Amino acid sequence: MKSVKYYLKVTKKKSIILLLLIGLLSAGLLIGCSDDEDPVVVASKPHAEQYILGEMISILIEEHSDIPVERNFGIGGGTDNIHPAMVSGEIDIYPEYTGTSWMMVLNEDLIEDPDELYEETKAAYEEEFELKWLELYGFNNTYALAVDGDIAEEYDLHTYSELAEVSGELTFGAEYDFYEREDGFDALAELYGFEFDREVELDIGLKYQAINQGEVDVINAFSTDGLLSAYNLRVLEDDQFFFPSYFAGTVIRMETLERHPELEEILNRLAGSITDEEMVEMNYRVEEENEDPEVVAREFLEEKGLI
Repeated sequence: MKSVKYYLKVTKKKSIILLLLIGLLSAGLLIGCSDDEDPVVVASKPHAEQYILGEMISILIEEHSDIPVERNFGIGGGTDNIHPAMVSGEIDIYPEYTGTSWMMVLNEDLIEDPDELYEETKAAYEEEFELKWLELYGFNNTYALAVDGDIAEEYDLHTYSELAEVSGELTFGAEYDFYEREDGFDALAELYGFEFDREVELDIGLKYQAINQGEVDVINAFSTDGLLSAYNLRVLEDDQFFFPSYFAGTVIRMETLERHPELEEILNRLAGSITDEEMVEMNYRVEEENEDPEVVAREFLEEKGLI
């Protein structure tokens, strides 16, 4: 008969072997799924609109997949630093604008037609950088002219061409740079035939205050400025396409799509879902009311039934 000591020794050896096998199996499982566990890195530029869009992208991924997300928002230098990081693989996804990609990254001359600009940008990004432009969100964050709402109603103004017809009765205000740029006021006035009664130089931070107080009737702006929702203003249509279009959309690494093909369908849920007015309102909530971009983004996605 074998001793109790013998059985304890054997049992101890079996336990050690079992623990070793479990450890090796666990390590193998971790190694085998490590690629799946790597997070996708979502980036943004350092301003309110980009924080909101970055959150929308991140929330959609988290709500509709098991893919972990790493947020890398507010990158200084914007496109200049984000684009190289996308190409190198440090960043997987970020929101961008068609005009920025076409003229700043690809260094191409302006294409006036917004649809053609998008298609050409999309094709060039895939060919040159292996980056894919997904479908556009719907809003255009471009340069704009905004008119006092009462004046817009009085003269029934909706386009720059209509503004040109009554410009002799109105006062225009803009910052110094807009009057000095080659693609600024002089070129714009020549194309549309603007002949304003007065042209006023304003501090960039006081333009909205000036038009609100009746010092000027028309100002230059960005079409999704948050302050547009705080004042009674109407953004007019650039009907002769003087300003480049800056329609926003998601850019993603094609390698990332190969690993996670479901991301294309998930992120294309944003296609055509955001109007200029909706983006203005969201920007205002973050810029002026200091709301959390994550809260603003999530509420929008819920209201649209996207999550």
